[in-house]
Amino acid sequence: MTATVSDELRELAPQVLSILIRRYGRFDACEDAVQEALLAAALQWPAEGVPDSPRGWLVTVAARRLADQFRSDDARRRRELTVAQLDAAAVTDAVPERDDTLTLLFLCCHPALSAASQLALTLRAVGGLTTAQIASAFLVPEATMAQRISRAKAKIRSAGARFAPPPPAERPARLEVVLQVLYLIFNEGYTASSGDDLQRGDLTAEAIRLTREVHRLLPADREVAGLLALMLLTDARRPARARPDGTLVPLAEQDRSRWLRPMVDEGVALISRTLPQGPPGPYQLQAAIAAVHDEAPSAGDTDWPQILGLYQLLARVAPSPVVTLNHAVALAMVQGPRAGLHMLEALDGDERMAGHHRLAAVRAHLLEMAGSAAQAREWYLRAAERTTSRPERRYLEARAAALIA
Repeated sequence: MTATVSDELRELAPQVLSILIRRYGRFDACEDAVQEALLAAALQWPAEGVPDSPRGWLVTVAARRLADQFRSDDARRRRELTVAQLDAAAVTDAVPERDDTLTLLFLCCHPALSAASQLALTLRAVGGLTTAQIASAFLVPEATMAQRISRAKAKIRSAGARFAPPPPAERPARLEVVLQVLYLIFNEGYTASSGDDLQRGDLTAEAIRLTREVHRLLPADREVAGLLALMLLTDARRPARARPDGTLVPLAEQDRSRWLRPMVDEGVALISRTLPQGPPGPYQLQAAIAAVHDEAPSAGDTDWPQILGLYQLLARVAPSPVVTLNHAVALAMVQGPRAGLHMLEALDGDERMAGHHRLAAVRAHLLEMAGSAAQAREWYLRAAERTTSRPERRYLEARAAALIA
């Protein structure tokens, strides 16, 4: 299958699924039928050519798959009317132009689902990825991921979720979940949580594509724009983040000539338009921090006082252990490593962070900055033991080895 066909199918998948769910309900049955239609297109279109109405073709094929499925059910008599309706839909070219991708995202990020299920279902139903691709991305067996997706669809059904936008009062909270899921997908792609690869370009690209789609549907939402800008500004550094052997290259040591300048320019322009429009949210603030880093010609030219000010604001708007961790680094760059180390002490009693490799790695880095080589080496080794990412482990072990007296 050509890249062009693959890209088109991935873009059409949520639109087709939205049409079927809106017409007939049954999320699980519709989703299975769409996957079969996508497979048929992947096999036929490269050889026979893309039809004049690709979306209509996919709707027709998926609707026929649904009709076949309903005919084989034991309760066929009770579904004769549904089958007749499906047959009528299968032969018509009248496919509505309405785009329900955002409604589908809200459904996949239903609060009844766990975060892991929201991730998996979003990638399958909205991203168009196969179960095997999702399983590979999260390093679990395909059968395990298939069960997770099946349970998610069953839970949506048992929760009585309807294919409709959430009520206005619930919309901000539900949109917040959608953005969090997209950000989690991006983060897993940008720094894989485990395995041999430091990053997965397929996941970051998919997260950016889906966030672009949400931004297209909600162009006035400043946090959506902020998340898109943050992804672009962060992913622009991807070519410089690893050496040919896969070794991690920290931000301060990256060859900035390898950064993807068009992505940097787009991200900076997006956040520059967004920030003046009102009080910034957490994604806008993180994007602003990323923009300060990306606009610096070299690591030495980074405007750390500005970054520190942004982290101080972010800590008020959206406090979290990760924000505190990054805030400590910015503080160390402005006021010295001992100030940063003092801030880290607040995280030692936080169960979410105390055993995490990132806390140990940051403490090691600040101790190294402070000239405490022996202590820094000890904490680098602790961080290496705690991480499940092999590229990160190799990097941390190398930093520890460089501090041997």
